[in-house]
Amino acid sequence: MIQRIQSIYLSVIALISLLLLKGNLIIFSDKTGQSIKVAFNGVFSNNAGQGVVLIEKLIPLSGLIILIPIISVATLLIFKYRKIQLRLSLFLIVLSTFLLIAFLHISLRLISKFDASIVPGFKMILPLIILILSILTYRGIKKDDNLVKSYDRLR
Repeated sequence: MIQRIQSIYLSVIALISLLLLKGNLIIFSDKTGQSIKVAFNGVFSNNAGQGVVLIEKLIPLSGLIILIPIISVATLLIFKYRKIQLRLSLFLIVLSTFLLIAFLHISLRLISKFDASIVPGFKMILPLIILILSILTYRGIKKDDNLVKSYDRLR
């Protein structure tokens, strides 16, 4: 049903995921003052003499960030088919878990490689919020499905 709370969760997931497309996701700084920024399309180093240099591309992370809002909007729009909606929301949980793991992996790898420390930012917690909202979405859709099944038994 489109007017349920999981519709709000799915909309917020899509909006938060779109926030991840712009700007820096995670910022690191090392002891020399060099800043390392993880953006949507790669890891960039901000050297004083060279400017911004691409260290590596992050194609799997980019794919996850693009796929999550698409799946959440698709899940939102197929409200008449609860079984498919339930599967897509479960797939959304898996994708958000992979996004959180990718964030942690990239962070730990850059910390060890460049001996850097994380500069706190609000975009660091967005994958965790996406995962929590995905789980709440699944629970809401499951509850609606069980409610409809119980009404079908009464008829």
